[in-house]
Amino acid sequence: MNAHVTAHVTADTTAAATAPDGTAAQETRPHAAAKPVRWAADAVATMREGARVRLDYSAQSLWRVDRMIEEIRRERAPIEAVADVLRGFGAYAGEVVVRRTGAEWWATGGEHWVRTPDGRLWDPIEEARRSFLGHGSLRLLCRDATADA
Repeated sequence: MNAHVTAHVTADTTAAATAPDGTAAQETRPHAAAKPVRWAADAVATMREGARVRLDYSAQSLWRVDRMIEEIRRERAPIEAVADVLRGFGAYAGEVVVRRTGAEWWATGGEHWVRTPDGRLWDPIEEARRSFLGHGSLRLLCRDATADA
């Protein structure tokens, strides 16, 4: 899967909940962002305490994250064993994009994406998995997502 998901998907995949009046209500940032924001904060804390690496939600910090993913990959851990770590790194990258561009987290079916103000959807959590497999980069995802910001 590409890090960039086409914008036409937004209308069809935006998570909906039933409002008290029975109508469908779109998930708002606070609800859609709750889990990825927590996952990102957990990654920041884990890196600070465990690896003594400081992550400050800057685009430059994604160099460190990409290097950490590369180190984990070199250890040849099964992806299942590092899935939570990769999810945290992906959420962290998503938060970097959100903070730099004013983007929003969107969620549906347990999946989380970042929707930039230009309407494009990005999947930083999947990009972290792709990075682990040697086919992606959170730094480059951020660069592409923030190019016009």
